[in-house]
Amino acid sequence: MTAKPYVSGHYTPVVDEITAHELTVTGTIPPELSGRYFRNGHNPKPGHTPSHWFKGSGMIHGLRLQGGRAEWYRNRWVHTPALEGVPYMGADGIPNLRASDAATHVIEHAGRILALQEVNLPYEMSPELDTVGAFDFGGRLKTAMTAHPKTDPVTGELHFFGYGPFPPHLTYYVADAKGDIVRSEVVDGAGPSLMHDFGITARHVIWLDLPVVFNPAEQSGIPYRWSDSYAPRIGVMPRTGPAKVQWFDVEPGALLHVSNAYEDERGRIVLTGPRYDRGAWEQTWKWWIGAPGYAPQPMVGATGHRWILDPATGAASEEAVDDLVTEFPTINEDLTGLPNRFSYSVAFPGPGLSEYAIAKHDHSTGTRELVPMGRGRMPGEAVFVPAEGGTREDDGYLLTVISDLDHDASQLLILDASAPSARPVATVELPRRVPAGIHGSWIPDTDTDTESESETDTDTGISNGSINTQESAA
Repeated sequence: MTAKPYVSGHYTPVVDEITAHELTVTGTIPPELSGRYFRNGHNPKPGHTPSHWFKGSGMIHGLRLQGGRAEWYRNRWVHTPALEGVPYMGADGIPNLRASDAATHVIEHAGRILALQEVNLPYEMSPELDTVGAFDFGGRLKTAMTAHPKTDPVTGELHFFGYGPFPPHLTYYVADAKGDIVRSEVVDGAGPSLMHDFGITARHVIWLDLPVVFNPAEQSGIPYRWSDSYAPRIGVMPRTGPAKVQWFDVEPGALLHVSNAYEDERGRIVLTGPRYDRGAWEQTWKWWIGAPGYAPQPMVGATGHRWILDPATGAASEEAVDDLVTEFPTINEDLTGLPNRFSYSVAFPGPGLSEYAIAKHDHSTGTRELVPMGRGRMPGEAVFVPAEGGTREDDGYLLTVISDLDHDASQLLILDASAPSARPVATVELPRRVPAGIHGSWIPDTDTDTESESETDTDTGISNGSINTQESAA
């Protein structure tokens, strides 16, 4: 029987946890890259094939960079009850928010490293990728937490939400820069839609109430389907004051990931991201569940889109901004919620493109720069890291992990974000092929209060490129 697409090819899971030290580097790792690059993704345990891509157990792959060296690579499952087979839904019909796959994202806030999946509580990880446990913000988090929180670059606040198919459908949270939840409020008027992401601007929160909605007839374990009868809306809510939403009717479409949102000089909300029409969404869903006739890659037909919402007039307009099939958009996060010129994404084979690439989009000129990866090579999400002393928006680096099927290998590429198609700034050879994954973060040493790499390595202190293989503790 043919393997499901999300456990084969670039997505073939690894079967163990390993550690390797002193990785081979080509080029020069910039000295300001002192920290950790962590990337999350679905990696089911051996012998288990989940019913949906999104239900695979979370595994984080991490690299420690310091002093121009790649000091270590580690991969670790997020050790949650779900990894042990505990179901999300209890026999009493009550969800177990701790039974998380924790497989979508990994972030840092207020010194804590959190593995995220949107229908569960976050899971805290150590800087060495040991699982600390479920984290509920000292009991203040009463719902699941989105995998796409937003950090305000001015205040340091973390904005996030929990959503669900049953009322209350949407709860909004704000944690201050110290990590304490300072706002928790139900948002009235939202529906039972699959709200994977959202946006913030300097003064507003942007909600996506789009036509992929709860449907118990969906048997994949992710009970959502496209609905032609559901009226698609985007909501604009002030960040201060009551949680009162102004809803804007928009054309039918799905948006998994927001590139950015901001207010223009006229006070209008500008929202961008890769948009799916119904055909693209349903073809993509086939890949996610391995249904007959699925496409050759996991994202089909999502193309750049822009919505402009005017709170003063209630008018909404939208337009396609590119025909390139892209997903996993990123920006210089110092501009989250603020006007930005550049974004970066993974470009998928499709019209006009025969191989995977990293795309840099210039939203001022409407142009793009493509960085083809070559045959059999698939890049992951390109995480932007600002360059020390940079003055321009794209002064920085793009970090992406490459899955190379032809050579059964992987590398971390460090690209110059101002000229990504130039020769890589540095390439780090990884000790194994890393499966294609989802989202990740650069976590500078200044954010985690970790010691420099005199820290004790509990993996038996192996060095000089050797590997310590550990069987999963699952």
